[in-house]
Amino acid sequence: MTAPDDLRRIPFRDADGVEKTLADYGDGVLLVVNVASKCGLTPQYEQLEALQRTYGDRGLTVLGFPCNQFLGQEPGSLEEILDYCATTWGVSFPIHEKVNVNGAHAAALYRALKKTRDGVGLAGPVAWNFEKFLVLPSGEVRRFRPPVKPDAPEIVEAIEAALPR
Repeated sequence: MTAPDDLRRIPFRDADGVEKTLADYGDGVLLVVNVASKCGLTPQYEQLEALQRTYGDRGLTVLGFPCNQFLGQEPGSLEEILDYCATTWGVSFPIHEKVNVNGAHAAALYRALKKTRDGVGLAGPVAWNFEKFLVLPSGEVRRFRPPVKPDAPEIVEAIEAALPR
């Protein structure tokens, strides 16, 4: 796994095309998710937003990264994606530029995150839309596969344990 400080310095672009890093979002808990608007898992936006609203003041930031690599389920322009997220799901957390999460052109952040093993010990490619990487202040990264809902006990417990009371 990439060293924690190195992971927080890997550049990517926000929705305005401005270069950012995870460090730009502070030293709290970060939940990095590859999102898609036309997927059976798209209702997870509601739970992601609920996490952001519940824990944002305590230091959680959800970071959405649109990805069109899985059956073309994020085909729109970034402007269309941002509009959809805001009007359909009330998303207030940051949505970034579209990225590839797998393959030769995978975003550098995802190349590093994919080294993280999931709950059964598997690392490697992102399986589908809405794969979640929880980056804790300690530098530990926890990986949750797409079917695990954002409000699943194992995610909520990890967030609560890492945030100040």
